[in-house]
Amino acid sequence: MNTIDRQQLIRQFPLLEQLIRLQETHWFNPNVTSLKDALPYVGLSAQDIQEASDRLARFAPYLAQVFPETAESHGIIESDVIEITAMKAKLEEEYQTVISGSLRLKKDSHLPISGSIKARGGIYEVLTHAEQLAIKAGLLSVSDDYRKLASPEFRHFFQQHSIAVGSTGNLGMSIGIMSAKLGFSVAVHMSADARQWKKDKLREHGVTVVEYLQDYGVAVEQGRKEAENDPSCFFIDDENSHTLFLGYAVAGERLKKQFDQQGITVDEHHPLFVYLPCGVGGGPGGVAFGLKMAFGDHVHCLFAEPTHSPCMMLGVHTGLHDQISVQDLGIDNITAADGLAVGRASGFVGRAMERLLDGYYTLSDERMYRHLGDMDALENIQLEPSALAGIMGPILVSNDADYRHRFALDDATMHNATHLIWATGGGMVPKEEMASYLAKALDEKTRNESAKTTK
Repeated sequence: MNTIDRQQLIRQFPLLEQLIRLQETHWFNPNVTSLKDALPYVGLSAQDIQEASDRLARFAPYLAQVFPETAESHGIIESDVIEITAMKAKLEEEYQTVISGSLRLKKDSHLPISGSIKARGGIYEVLTHAEQLAIKAGLLSVSDDYRKLASPEFRHFFQQHSIAVGSTGNLGMSIGIMSAKLGFSVAVHMSADARQWKKDKLREHGVTVVEYLQDYGVAVEQGRKEAENDPSCFFIDDENSHTLFLGYAVAGERLKKQFDQQGITVDEHHPLFVYLPCGVGGGPGGVAFGLKMAFGDHVHCLFAEPTHSPCMMLGVHTGLHDQISVQDLGIDNITAADGLAVGRASGFVGRAMERLLDGYYTLSDERMYRHLGDMDALENIQLEPSALAGIMGPILVSNDADYRHRFALDDATMHNATHLIWATGGGMVPKEEMASYLAKALDEKTRNESAKTTK
């Protein structure tokens, strides 16, 4: 966009001024509507989610065999939901706000195999592609015992095919580890912000890592070009893949079962608020879709982004979706929350989900680091910075009376609410890297306390 276009856009959407100044910003979506009215715009159904769930069930015996860490769950890749009462008290004290209801953490940060939310969609898409190839070749039937996929015959078959993906880190980890396990030749195109340890781990699994000095958009573009030049190469497109989206969406029905087991009710008088870190949008979009299908209009989903990478808020708020990037506004897209360092949002997710998401907000790297330290100290849970993006959601919801009034969320109803922070990554972070995160967290805490004293 040129300068004149930018100024016109700012006049039309004054909120952009805050984004450009890198201020922490929130926007509750005035266009959110019911699931019934919004569903036609998504283009997917409950049947699509059920098919994804069935496919994962078919692969479960294979996964339990080749990834021993999934044996206890019989090959089902799932994470725990826990209550974080000490963290709730900390947030209430720091922000002088009462969070009505309970505060819980969904630990996708500790999903097996790749230690992030991307283990849901990324692994699912690789499995879908492998199944389709094997069935087409006459090597597999859906009625088979999928443990046969671990045989030398299947590894030899998959070695004749390749997979490529562009990633800031976590999606590449999931795609790379799963693809290599099956036998595929796999290349992960990684942006400048990707952590070195993630590149190293992929290479340990025999994955080809292609590094770039530019951001996520360039890594995706180059990965797509490579696939176009190789007929045997399948490109996994985080921006537009319905398959990835459905792999994430399975989380909704699974969370419903977990809540049933824990005695947690979600209905008109017991609302659920879910706070999802957002990069390009595929992961949080798919999860939010699954949650809406599982809980209907009683679940309220909000996306959280770094102040330096507010691509989804920018795209949805302006209605331009993937036709605008944060760089068009002069925002640098440089953030410590590497999994969220995306300048241009998924047009598919933005358009599909814009009527189903209650709101969007941004927060600073410094705030993410501070609460990373709090989560370690108070709950003994270690997360990477991007996984703390959801942390401010309960405060913003609690402080916005107009938003709550719009949904008839009175004090009595909020007293019964469940707030769920979706932790997206951190379970596989090496000790040395986590130590550096915690040191940074301590620095930010000291700086913040010093600033308060100065005031």
